[in-house]
Amino acid sequence: MSTLPISDYALLSDRHSAALVSSAGSIDWLCFPRFDSPSVFAKILGDSAGHWSLQARRCTRTDRAYVEDGMVLQTMIHTESGMAVLTDAMEVGDSEDPHRLGEWAPHTVLRGVTCTSGRVTLEMCFRPRPEYGVVTPLMNQIDSGIVAAGGSGRLLLSAPGPVSIAHSEATAVFEMAEGESIYLALQHSKLGTPLPKPYSQKQIKTALRTTENAWRHWSDIHQSYNGPWRELVHHSGCVLEALSYQPTGAIVAAPTTSLPEEIGGERNWDYRFSWVRDASFTMQALWVAACPDEAHEFFGFMTAAAAHSRPERPLQIMFGIRGEHDLSERVLPQLSGWKGSRPVRAGNGAWDQPQLDVYGEILDAAFCLRRQLRDLDQGACDFLADLADAAAHQWSLKDNGIWEIRGEPQHFLYSKLMCWVALDRAVKLARQIHAADRAPEWEAAARDIREAILEHGWNEEVGAFTQHFDSADLDAAALMLPIVGFLPASDPRVLATLDAIEEHLMDSRGLLLRYRTDTGIDGLGGDEGSFLLCTFWLAQVFALAGRTDHAREVFERATSYANDVGLLSEEVDSTSGELLGNFPQAFSHIGLVNAAWAIHQAERRARRKS
Repeated sequence: MSTLPISDYALLSDRHSAALVSSAGSIDWLCFPRFDSPSVFAKILGDSAGHWSLQARRCTRTDRAYVEDGMVLQTMIHTESGMAVLTDAMEVGDSEDPHRLGEWAPHTVLRGVTCTSGRVTLEMCFRPRPEYGVVTPLMNQIDSGIVAAGGSGRLLLSAPGPVSIAHSEATAVFEMAEGESIYLALQHSKLGTPLPKPYSQKQIKTALRTTENAWRHWSDIHQSYNGPWRELVHHSGCVLEALSYQPTGAIVAAPTTSLPEEIGGERNWDYRFSWVRDASFTMQALWVAACPDEAHEFFGFMTAAAAHSRPERPLQIMFGIRGEHDLSERVLPQLSGWKGSRPVRAGNGAWDQPQLDVYGEILDAAFCLRRQLRDLDQGACDFLADLADAAAHQWSLKDNGIWEIRGEPQHFLYSKLMCWVALDRAVKLARQIHAADRAPEWEAAARDIREAILEHGWNEEVGAFTQHFDSADLDAAALMLPIVGFLPASDPRVLATLDAIEEHLMDSRGLLLRYRTDTGIDGLGGDEGSFLLCTFWLAQVFALAGRTDHAREVFERATSYANDVGLLSEEVDSTSGELLGNFPQAFSHIGLVNAAWAIHQAERRARRKS
């Protein structure tokens, strides 16, 4: 059973797939060749599910950081006899266009170690267990490496010096003196395709340098934010780029599956897919953190993936990263789960839920990025107009809401709000998407939604906007009312809702819960941690209300839970402060970017007034 804290991991990505590497130098999660492919290493979910470690003997301490402006990781290893630097990356390939970062990624993990003082002894253990630990591969030694074959793929490990093989596990010991370096590479190929050639030591060294430069060039032309917490915002921009799938522009919610919302609980989900909501929020966050040149890729992906949608049929809420529709969920019984949190799942059963808020998120992103989308093709314009029609026809229906409840559908406030957003933004975009003739109908539907929210979403006895119509339960999603411009942050009802959420949904650490699980609304047992995105929403609303000191306090409280390399999970355990949920989580980094921007803008307005 894996017990290493989630916060101990760092992310590697080539914009096709991702790996998690521990502070001790063990890659305990890797999926090849896509984010949603079955794992090659999954020790984070079960001790016998595979890993690749490079660890120093008599290690006393490690310190690590990403190389500036990218996702190349360096770990400083301190031992009793010397020091070394471990550099880890997933090779992004060499592209002349920084906008196409990862286009020629060869599906390869790169690792290099340089002894910087004294002497260091490294021990390597290479133990792949493909298909979530089901496959025990056959291993054979070749010149300059090891081939591991089993299941639908093959792995080629390029390594210097002699390597021992026993029980489908390769081990080696590397003795290093000051100034010496070793390099390793792990390549993937599909069964039935030619086996790639092993990398030479020089090739791995060059590939690491090329990958570092490629990330730096991407950042140079994208990262334009210059407000407070600039480094955090820029790093979040890199993380969000790392969570995007280069071939299609799809954006995964997280690169992992089944890291739990409660230790030992059942709230364990697969997030390696492209949620319409998360991806739309990500595009808006990239507008703040970076120049969103990838907007056309994203809207092209959405137009193709959701081509089946019609006004009478809800838009599918998530897709595979190549546009797949059927994401049926299954349990992986061979995996014990992180800290014994079962079941471990592949696929996501929420894929066919109706969640009406997605119309608003896509159209809000399109409106935010309207300058970048001036030359959308007619198909994309028709797609956006059809989404507005769908919102106008479906807003009065019940759905499963933003939190994807597995209980009974409800008239969720947030879903109605985002249908209003869809229509409000569609009216403003009507000429640009060649749909001016449909704007009057959209305006009328938006008025109807507004009246319904104000009548049924507000609870006079509670003194707040509530989770769903005519309910007394609170939900942090109500914080979006001022964020999307439905009501000003200064509105007494918004301020009252803000106070109620702080009083009833804030934990002892000052972080927000999404909602109270003991109401049974979500149809699941157990509890969950506090939600970082909601806490960033709180900071954002305080900023919009002009309470910037309070906004800063909440923002810094939330960001204090980032790990040593600036990564955030989905949730935080209210008792222990431990990170929970899939990791790193796009939602949390989106919230960080948007809250920082809101505080920056609020402080600029305050300075102008003074």
